[in-house]
Amino acid sequence: MADNDPNAKERKKDHIELAFRSQVTSGEVDPRFYYEPIFSAHPDKGSWPTFQFLGKPMRLPVWVSSMTGGTAWAGTINHNLARACGDFGMGMGLGSCRSLLYSDETLPDFAVRPLMGADAPLFANLGIAQIETLIDAGETDRIFRLIDKLQADGLIIHVNPFQEWLQPEGDRYQRPALESIQYLLDILPFPIIVKEVGQGMGYESLKALLQLPIAALDFAASGGTNFAKLELLRNDPAKQVIFEQLAHVGHTAQEMVQFVNQLIPELGDRIQCKQLIISGGIQSFLDGYYLIEKAELPAVYGQASAFLRHARGSYDELAAFVQTQVEGLELAKSFLTVRK
Repeated sequence: MADNDPNAKERKKDHIELAFRSQVTSGEVDPRFYYEPIFSAHPDKGSWPTFQFLGKPMRLPVWVSSMTGGTAWAGTINHNLARACGDFGMGMGLGSCRSLLYSDETLPDFAVRPLMGADAPLFANLGIAQIETLIDAGETDRIFRLIDKLQADGLIIHVNPFQEWLQPEGDRYQRPALESIQYLLDILPFPIIVKEVGQGMGYESLKALLQLPIAALDFAASGGTNFAKLELLRNDPAKQVIFEQLAHVGHTAQEMVQFVNQLIPELGDRIQCKQLIISGGIQSFLDGYYLIEKAELPAVYGQASAFLRHARGSYDELAAFVQTQVEGLELAKSFLTVRK
C-alpha cells in the first residue's frame, strides 16, 4: 500500500529546522509524573467521565471563579464564564455579592443561571465581615433572598482578615470567623463553601473546618491573586513598607493538599467536609491534574486569572481556551501517572 501522506516532505523539513529548539534538558523534565505511553490509545473527545460534585453532575474537574459586578467588564466576563460552565460542565463561584444584599442595581452582572443551565453548580459569595454584620443586625434573611434571586445552589464564605486589615476602607472582625461560620451552618438550609482569598490556610484552620458540615473547602492558596497584597498596593505608602511582609505569609496549594491528606487519618470519622476546590497558583491543566490526583478527598481545581484573560472579549476565544484544557486533561488521564 502506498504511503498517502502529502505533508510528509514539509513535516520532515520542519523537524530538521526545529530540532535544536525542541530539546528539553534534564533539569526541565517535570518530576511530578510518570509518563506511560504504551497502555492507552489517544483519548476520544469527551472521554473525561461525568462525576458528582456539590450534588450536581460535572463533566470537567474545573471550578471557575468569576469577577464581581458593577465594573465595565464584569457583565461580559461573568456571562462568558457562565456560558462556558454550561457548555463544558464546569462549576462556578461568583465574585463578592455584597452589593446585592441591599440593591439589585448590579444584578444583571451576576444573573448567570440561565446561561449555565440548571445542572451546573453555581455559588454566591459573601465575605465573613458582611456575614458578621448581618448576624449582628438580625438580617440573615438577606442571605436567603440573595440565594433566591441568583438561583444559586449555595453560598461561598470568604475569610480575609489580612485583606480587610490592609484595605483602606476595610471592615474589622468582631469575633473569630469560625464562630460566624458555625452560626450560619445552624440556620442556612443550603450548602456552604469556605475559602480564603489568596494566602490559603494552615493546618489547624483546615483541621477545624474539615470537622464542620460544609460542602467543600476552597483553598484559594498562596500563588494566585493575593488580595492582601492587592489592597496593600492601594494603601498609604508608609503602611506598604510596614506591612509588606504580611502579603508573603501563607500556604501553597500543594502544601494544603499535604495538610488535608495528613488530617484524614488523624480525624477519621470526625471529618464532615469531604470535597475540595484546589485553587491558588494553578497555571495549567497539568498543575490542576497533579493536585486533584494527589488529594485523598474528591477534588476539582479552581482557576480565576487564566479564565479571566480569555473572558473579556468574544465567547469564541474563551471556548477555544477551555477546549484546550479539556484536551490536556484527557491526555493527562490517558498517559500520565502522578508520582505519590
